[in-house]
Amino acid sequence: MGLPVLPRRAGKGPLGNCPACQDLACGGRPNMKNPGPCMCPAPCHAWAAATTDPAVLTSAPWLRAWREAEAVAYHPGGAGLTVVDHDSADAVAWARTTLPPTLTVVTTRGEHWVYRGAMASSNKVRPDVDVKSLMQYVRWIGHGTGTMAPLPDAVRALVDKQEASPPPGGERLASSPPAPWTRTVGSGCRHTDRYIHTGLQRGLAKIADCPETGAGSQTFGVARFLAAQHTRCPGPCGLDTIAQHLVDAAVNVGVPHDYAVRAVTNGYAAGGAARQHT
Repeated sequence: MGLPVLPRRAGKGPLGNCPACQDLACGGRPNMKNPGPCMCPAPCHAWAAATTDPAVLTSAPWLRAWREAEAVAYHPGGAGLTVVDHDSADAVAWARTTLPPTLTVVTTRGEHWVYRGAMASSNKVRPDVDVKSLMQYVRWIGHGTGTMAPLPDAVRALVDKQEASPPPGGERLASSPPAPWTRTVGSGCRHTDRYIHTGLQRGLAKIADCPETGAGSQTFGVARFLAAQHTRCPGPCGLDTIAQHLVDAAVNVGVPHDYAVRAVTNGYAAGGAARQHT
């Protein structure tokens, strides 16, 4: 059917990571929000391991996982789908009066409405309603009934509305503006001030151009590129100051702060930035 699948344990969760992948010690998989180098043959990292490859699905590590599994899950975004998960009768009633009809799968608590098209995922977009697509998984229950409809703007608006809402307590999404890069912090950098500021502004613009998806990956790529420019500098180059600008830019388009920090850290490492250059 073209659905990337993975085993699911009892209690709705994925099977646990292997020891090498615990606590993201492996760095994560290339298709995760913050790309990493992990090529683990086991079904680690939940939705990021989902696949349609028969050779992987029937390999020894996966066969062991299937024997422990309680159910089959799939990654809807990987198949170009979005599932609106209605977890109560009230939620289903709301959908029937608000959303266009589509392929419907009956669940133990409500219904999955499956649309053709992928988007960002978000839980609790309204009472008892989750939107599951990219970077999430859904339990496979059955083929359902009805004809699958294109992803409507009404579903996209549910996530857009939630992301536009201010966080509880009115906290800022990003930290206070970081100090600008100066020759004081980059006293050992071989580049001109104009070179540094131009490169940084171009990088920040690339991150800002990803308001819906891909900002984490873009942040990693920008950090890697900028770090690579300083591998031949005697140092220090003030990369810590530049990192703060990158983190803030990522947070401002919705990347969680910890993920943004990790994307920059991993990007610097991949770009060959030595510790003395920071």
